[in-house]
Amino acid sequence: MEFEFAALPWQIIFGAGALNRLPAEMDSRGLARALVLSTPEQRHHGDAVADLIGERCAGIFDQAVMHVPIATVSAAQALAKSLNVDCTVSIGGGSTTGLGKALALKSDLPNIAIPTTYAGSEMTNVWGLTEEGRKTTGRDNKVLPTFVIYDPELTLDLPAFISGPSGINAMAQAVINATAASPNPIISALALDGIRALAASLPTVVRESHDIEARTQALYGACLCGAALGAGITSLHHRLCHTLGGSFNTSHADTHAILLGYSVAYNSAAVPVGTQRVAEALGVTDAANGIYDLLHQVSEKTNLQHLGLAATDLDKAADIATETPCSNAAEVTRDGVRELFEQAYHGHRPHV
Repeated sequence: MEFEFAALPWQIIFGAGALNRLPAEMDSRGLARALVLSTPEQRHHGDAVADLIGERCAGIFDQAVMHVPIATVSAAQALAKSLNVDCTVSIGGGSTTGLGKALALKSDLPNIAIPTTYAGSEMTNVWGLTEEGRKTTGRDNKVLPTFVIYDPELTLDLPAFISGPSGINAMAQAVINATAASPNPIISALALDGIRALAASLPTVVRESHDIEARTQALYGACLCGAALGAGITSLHHRLCHTLGGSFNTSHADTHAILLGYSVAYNSAAVPVGTQRVAEALGVTDAANGIYDLLHQVSEKTNLQHLGLAATDLDKAADIATETPCSNAAEVTRDGVRELFEQAYHGHRPHV
């Protein structure tokens, strides 16, 4: 066995009630003027953080949105500069975490991430920005949060229609690394344990939203899945999701959740061992169909029509997704991607 592994400089504080450690953790790092970030829908979380950190809060920016539009970043940058802040505190899902990363990238602001969904992006050095209908992504260690607070109590009010897709979105980050052409054994271990935790907990989370043990396991799974992507790779699956999100403004988590089973089927012949390991972590015999079945258990949005795509959009989506080369276990072709989108559009069972 030969491999290389370099861990990212993660700092994680995990547990029920962990949010209460935020003031002391800021003080220990000399962070005194935070801009709190949230979406408009999660402003109440932003207000709670502002109350908790008191005079350490310089202001609140509550306009984070999906896919991190450049205009939103510019507005947040301007506010941060006018308030002379020395860090940001991102509380919410991937939209808010993504905005915090963008400010770290463009304004060199340390970011504290407090996830309230199962996005997993807080564990990665991947950033994304959308401008003029195209989403651009990259990697830079300076966007990695200074520290992450995981408090499962903050997820108890996350509705089922967000919890389910959010969890499968996190799972996608692990699945693509467990099924890589040359899987790293340490990253695979993180990935498979994350998949197991999410597969076991998500149905309960959706069915019994206030089950704190299930919420804890789901958040733990998301952490591990995000870590797998942070130390690992992206591939065709993320290319397809970013195409639909950036060019057609589809919901980020729902897009990942719907496409994941089809992406696994697309690559299954090229990586049979990794695909079988994913199936075992899911507790099923076929990974692609196991993910498809899990999606139908935890989400009402199960095909691309549910995200507002029209049949006439599929050709354009396939063109955009394949206009530049993509690193992937199986060869990426325009016809293959078009067929994948076709299956996902109708919600058919995944097949090669």
